[in-house]
Amino acid sequence: MQGGYDPADCVVQGVRIIEDDPNDDSVGFGGLPNEDGVVQLDASVMHGPTHKCGSVAAIERIKNPAMVALVVLRRTDHCLLVGEGALAFARQMGFHEENLLTEKARLEWQKWRENMSRQDDRLNDDERDPPVGKTWQEPGHAMLEPHRLDPVRNLTGTVHCSIVTGAGDIASCTSTSGLSWKIPGRVGDSPIIGAGNFCDNDIGAAGSTGRGEANLQNLSAALIVEFMGRGMTPSEACLAAAKRVVDRTKEKRLRGPDGRVNFDLKFYALRKDGAYGAATLFPGAEFAVCDERGARAERAASLYEKPL
Repeated sequence: MQGGYDPADCVVQGVRIIEDDPNDDSVGFGGLPNEDGVVQLDASVMHGPTHKCGSVAAIERIKNPAMVALVVLRRTDHCLLVGEGALAFARQMGFHEENLLTEKARLEWQKWRENMSRQDDRLNDDERDPPVGKTWQEPGHAMLEPHRLDPVRNLTGTVHCSIVTGAGDIASCTSTSGLSWKIPGRVGDSPIIGAGNFCDNDIGAAGSTGRGEANLQNLSAALIVEFMGRGMTPSEACLAAAKRVVDRTKEKRLRGPDGRVNFDLKFYALRKDGAYGAATLFPGAEFAVCDERGARAERAASLYEKPL
């Protein structure tokens, strides 16, 4: 940003750091796959000065979906490309295909598959007899052994980045590998403008991570920006959106015995004057900030006082 780049380029290159990291299983290369073991990625970019957006959803074999989304924004009249169409477009634009399933992510997926049920033919961890000696491993190919991995996880994973330049121009970007072990073709809130990402150059920007379905049902990013436009601080706007989600969660399966929702959702907001804030449903989360005081992590506000 200090080098004079467009704010959309800045947010996309910032998100790219995480998309390229094989040790981060929330986005891009190394992201956790769907139930078929295929990594499908979603991303969106919104550009305040032109109020244009670009998104891709359920795209495979492209490490940096946010960069493809930016090209959709700049070089097409469309807002959203999905699946095979998004991949074909990426190829036309010179993006290279590659295998995004790292060995670490494959092992997580394999563990999930094996521990789904005791009625299938895949042995759960506690059903396998331990070997009596060493086991052979092909170079570069790990084998699952009992108690060698963390317990089976079902995760949501996303990154959001908003930016405002010294001239007051805004851009925002959200990228994700989505819910782990999802039904193939599932699309969350991240590539949906108004849900997982939104900006207005006269007001500010907002985005989210966490349970995408809850956010899709409430279009929270656009709501947060609207709240800021009405005079709320960024943190107040995020908390108001969080309350809206909780109030409109009607399904019994999504609430615990104490009446609270049993999922988390995190919101981030940046105002045109540089004010910022974040809020979650449950306490303990941090978010990253970088300004004239440098880069740091700060604690997000929370709707509930006690952890999930």
